[in-house]
Amino acid sequence: MHFAFEQAFSKADAEELLARELTPESFEDRKADEPLYDSFPDEEQCRYISDLVRGVALRREELDGYIQQYARDWRITRIDRVAVSVMRVAMYEILYLPQVPDKVAINEAVEIAKKYLDTDVVGFVNGILGSFVRAVHPGEPEQPVEGV
Repeated sequence: MHFAFEQAFSKADAEELLARELTPESFEDRKADEPLYDSFPDEEQCRYISDLVRGVALRREELDGYIQQYARDWRITRIDRVAVSVMRVAMYEILYLPQVPDKVAINEAVEIAKKYLDTDVVGFVNGILGSFVRAVHPGEPEQPVEGV
């Protein structure tokens, strides 16, 4: 999510961003502020992160269209950028990474949102992602996210 957020502000494309940020040195610099960066990802995790960053960048307009569609009466430009980044990542996982269960994508998005956003915005993110999943995967059992 951090890389997706950075893409929203950076003029760097996905490859430049990955080359700059997905390095042991970058993780070392960030670990004091964010425990997530305590250890550098293994090869499989690096591949997943790279695929996700590239995919979100490639599908950004499509993902933003879904956010706009499900954020009734809200223009995407008015939605918190962290919330938008969180939703882009979760929607990409739901649509294009079948190895990530929908419930896991939503739960992770909500947990990340809780770290950075107010409670009402977390509920907003959860609601949009829930509506999105019901629309793109109709007929699948409802899997509410607990604690929202």
